[in-house]
Amino acid sequence: MLNVGLTGGIGAGKSEVSRLLVAHGAVLIDADRIAREVVEPGTPGLAAVVEAFGPEVLAADGSLDRPRLGAIVFADPEKRGVLNSIVHPLVGERSRELEAAAPADAVVVHDVPLLTENGLAPLYDLVVVVDAAPATQLERLTGLRGMSEEDARARMAAQATREQRLEIADIVIDNDVPLPELERRVAEVWQELRRRARPA
Repeated sequence: MLNVGLTGGIGAGKSEVSRLLVAHGAVLIDADRIAREVVEPGTPGLAAVVEAFGPEVLAADGSLDRPRLGAIVFADPEKRGVLNSIVHPLVGERSRELEAAAPADAVVVHDVPLLTENGLAPLYDLVVVVDAAPATQLERLTGLRGMSEEDARARMAAQATREQRLEIADIVIDNDVPLPELERRVAEVWQELRRRARPA
């Protein structure tokens, strides 16, 4: 089994790369999706979040009001730390369960947005970074996701720098390219990952 950490700045195209890798046969463990699962209604994770932040972080239907919680923690590093201390261990535990269930010869891709920020590179056999120029990221966030330029710049600034991500990369996928070229590059990376996953 080859454990791959996949990361990239917001708007770099990491989700597209993970989709392409899954199409080639990778087993995907999506940290964001798991982070949502572990705070669904009725979970110990949601109970712990409500205990830490109060019932005002709940929506009318009893689910987590993500925008409200996001507004609280985005502006306050200490509160963000509290939230992370609740959610990260639960995500780690669930990720390990999914990894254990994967076939022995699998390429397991862990899609982890904050891999660089949280110093997680040593957990993986290798790290793949999806890279795009900041101007490209900004264009995608405002054009495709409809963010204001101010919001997009704030989100980008809250993440690791491009240099910090490239520093931990074993493989870099340059995504300042049209989709057909990205598909070709991901296919090449997939061949390399399969080669490394084979038992010696």
